[in-house]
Amino acid sequence: MSAAGTPLPSDSPGAATPPRAATPPTPAELARVVEALLFLSPEPLEVEELAEAAEVGEGEVVEALARLREHYAEGWRGVVLREVAGGFALATDPVAERAARRLFARPRTPPLTQAQAECLGVVAYLQPVSRPEIARIRGVASESAVGTLLERGLIEESGRSRFGAVLYRTTELFERLFGLGALSELPDVSAFDPTPEEEGELRDRLLRAGEQRGET
Repeated sequence: MSAAGTPLPSDSPGAATPPRAATPPTPAELARVVEALLFLSPEPLEVEELAEAAEVGEGEVVEALARLREHYAEGWRGVVLREVAGGFALATDPVAERAARRLFARPRTPPLTQAQAECLGVVAYLQPVSRPEIARIRGVASESAVGTLLERGLIEESGRSRFGAVLYRTTELFERLFGLGALSELPDVSAFDPTPEEEGELRDRLLRAGEQRGET
C-alpha cells in the first residue's frame, strides 16, 4: 500500500507481471546468434541492426563479429565474412565463384501454380485420393496439375480404388521440401480461417464430392 492507501500495482489483483529480462548470451552464444542473423538476411546488416535484434550492446556485437571473422578466415572455408555497404554479410569464397555460377545458370524449376498447389493440398490431406475426387473437390479438371506434380516427384501412385481409379499420395520429397518430419506435422486444417463466402463454397464442394464418391 502507498502512504495514501492506494494499492501499488504489484498489490492490485490481476496486475500484469513484468516480463523477466532474458539471460544475456555468452560471447560464444552471441557469435552464433549473429552468424544466424547474417545467414538469414538477404542484405548486409549493420552493427546497430544486429545489436537490436540480439538485444545486446553494439560493442558486444563488434566482439562477436571479430570471433566470426576468425572463424571465417579466408582460405579455410567456402564462406567468408564481408563488410559491405556499411554492414556485414556472409559471402562465398572467391574460389567457389565459377562453380556457383555454373550451378545457378541451370534452369530453375518454376513455382507451383495455384491449380497445382490446390491439387497438392488435396492429396496431402486426403491421401490416398484419386484424380476424379481431386477434380470434384476443386470443381475443375485437374489432369494437367496432377501430371505436373507427378513429374516433379511431389506425388506418386498408390494403388487403385475399388472402382479402378489410380490413387495418389505425397512422396518423401514433398515432406523434405516442406520441412515435415512426417505427414502428422501438416498444419491443422482447423487453423484455416476462411471468409463466410469461402466457407460456404468449400462446404458445398465437399458435400457434392462426398455424394458423388458414394454413388461411384
